[in-house]
Amino acid sequence: MNKTSELRQRLLASEMLIIPGAYDTLSAKIIQDTGYHAVFMTGYGASVSRLGEPDSGILSMTEMVQQARSMAQAVSIPVLADADGGYGGPLNVRRTVQEYEAAGIAALMLDDRDYPEIAGSAQERGIISSEQMVRKIKAAVAARRDPDFLIVAMSCAGSGLGLEEAFRRLRSYRAAGADVVMADGMSDSRELQALADLFPSTPIIAHVPEGGPISGPTKGALGRLGFAAAIYSNGPLFAAAKAVKRYLETLDLKGAPRIAAASPADIPAALALHLAEQIGEEGAKETLAAKAGQEQSLVDLKASIQDALAKGEEREPLRF
Repeated sequence: MNKTSELRQRLLASEMLIIPGAYDTLSAKIIQDTGYHAVFMTGYGASVSRLGEPDSGILSMTEMVQQARSMAQAVSIPVLADADGGYGGPLNVRRTVQEYEAAGIAALMLDDRDYPEIAGSAQERGIISSEQMVRKIKAAVAARRDPDFLIVAMSCAGSGLGLEEAFRRLRSYRAAGADVVMADGMSDSRELQALADLFPSTPIIAHVPEGGPISGPTKGALGRLGFAAAIYSNGPLFAAAKAVKRYLETLDLKGAPRIAAASPADIPAALALHLAEQIGEEGAKETLAAKAGQEQSLVDLKASIQDALAKGEEREPLRF
C-alpha cells in the first residue's frame, strides 16, 4: 500500500490518529522511531529550523518542497505537509500540489490566511475571502494525480471573524472538494464538538497547539468527540529547544556535561551506528548502562544496531 492510501485509510478508521509535528528530517525519523503512524511537516518548524525566523510566510514554495522531500524520503510513514496558502493564486496552488505530490507527500494542508502574513490574530494577519479559498481548493483537487492524495483545508478565520464564519467557510471548502477539514482557534471542548457535529461523515483533524487553550484533551476525548486525528504541530520543536538549552546549561567550562543529558541512544539506530564507532568501548558501556541498566561491548552495540536495521526495525516501537 502506498503512503497516500495508507493515510486515507487511517483517517477513515475508527481509531483516532495522533500526528506529531516534525521541524526537520531528524525529528521526523524520531517520530517514526517512537511508533507513530504519520508525521506533520509544520510550517512554523520549517521556518524556525531553516531560517531561525517565525512562520510569517517568508519561506518559498521551493524551500518547503525541499523540506517535504527530505522528510518523505527519510521515513516510511505518511507525511502530511503544511503548504500555507498554496504560495499564490489557483495557478500557484496547482503547481504546489504537483510539487508536493512528486516529493512523496501523502497529504497537503491549505489554509485561508493571506500571505505573506504577520503572525497574530486574524485582524492582524488577514484572511482571504471564502470565494478565493474555494478557487484554490478546486485547483488543488484538479491538480493531484493520485486520487488518494489528500487535500486538507483549514480555516483560520475563527479567532478574528468568529467560529460561525469559520464553520461556514469549512462547509464551502468541503463542497469544493477538500477531503479533510480543520479549524484553527478552537478554545474548548464545546467548540470542538460543534465542529465535529457539522461534519459527521468527513474526516476532521483537531489542531492542538501546545500551550494553547485546547492543549488538554486526550486522544480518547478527541476520538469520542468524532475527530479522525489530532496534530500536535510544534511540541517536538519546543521539546528539542528545551533539551538543547538544558544540555548547554549543564556544560562546565571544560566542555564536559555535569549530567548525563544526552547520548547516541537518544537518536534512531540508523544514525547512532557511526556515533557508536566514535564514542569507544567505555562510551558504549556508559550509554547502554544508563539506558538499559546493563553493560554491553561496542561490538555488541554495533551488532544490535545492524541487526535492527536488517529487520527494518530501529527499536521496538510504542503504538499510538
